[in-house]
Amino acid sequence: MGWMITGALFEIVWAIGLKMSEGFTDPFFSVVTVISIFISFAFFTKALTVVDISTGYAIFTGIGAAGTAIAGMVLLGDAFDLKKIFFIALLLTGVLGLKLSGETAGDKKGVS
Repeated sequence: MGWMITGALFEIVWAIGLKMSEGFTDPFFSVVTVISIFISFAFFTKALTVVDISTGYAIFTGIGAAGTAIAGMVLLGDAFDLKKIFFIALLLTGVLGLKLSGETAGDKKGVS
């Protein structure tokens, strides 16, 4: 799960970096964004060795989406309201439910 969370954290970095790079016109944030994309997917790829793709992708994108929404509100001044917080919490509850109910990649019969 550590691979997944680390990858999702870098997904948040690159998503915020896209905004901060101003259409890839700011060299610093452009480089940070591109490097974060590669790191994010490297960790996600590693996580998929122990988690099924169906569960893994949902967890990865769910954490990334929730984290990016929160980071946008905190760091970039995106609109904040309780409905958004409720639905972010609902999204994270669904991600947690998927993680708790999902099989790992090696748990299926006949797969070693």
